[in-house]
Parts: sequence; C-alpha cells; structure tokens
Amino acid sequence: MEALAACVIAVLVACGVYLVLRARTFTVVLGLSLLSYAINLFLFFSGRLTTGAPPLAASPGPTADPLPQALVLTAIVIGFGMTAFAVILALRARGELGNDHVDGKEDNA
Repeated sequence: MEALAACVIAVLVACGVYLVLRARTFTVVLGLSLLSYAINLFLFFSGRLTTGAPPLAASPGPTADPLPQALVLTAIVIGFGMTAFAVILALRARGELGNDHVDGKEDNA
C-alpha cells in the first residue's frame, strides 16, 4: 500500500511540475492544483492512520492521530482559495494583456 501511495504522489508531483513549467496560465493553475493534491495525499499518508481506532484517548488502546486529518482539511480550504485567486488573476491578466502566456509575450508559432 505504501508503494502505491508513493507512486501516486510521485506521478502527481511530476505532472504538476510539468504543468507549472508550461507557458499558458491555465496549465500553470492546473499544475498548482495537482501539486496541492500531492501534498495533501502526502500529509494524509504520513499520519499512519489506524483503522477502527477511536479518535480520542478514552481507552488505553491505540488511537487515531487527528493532526494529519486536520492539516489536510485546512490545506484543502487554503488550496481552494489559492486556486480561485490564481484563476481570477489569470483572467485579469488575459483581459489586460490580450493573451494567456505567463510571460505576457505573443506566440510566434
């Protein structure tokens, strides 16, 4: 299971970095979203979740760690806000510059 999770996180990071390095604003925003998904999965899997364990330490048995779940939930909310801001910023730049390149230059091809 750990190898599968590591492979999924690695593919998300690789695709995210590839899309961030593109010259179009939509692909940059999509790449940032993929990177945030990879970070969320990394945080979630780093918590070593215990199935069937209570979230509070009421008994002397093993308990689930709520910190990774809280971090992922917070990261999802912050990531959504950042994605919305980046989309609005990209739309504003498209309206001002007339193209959707990250550097603002025209496409010569």
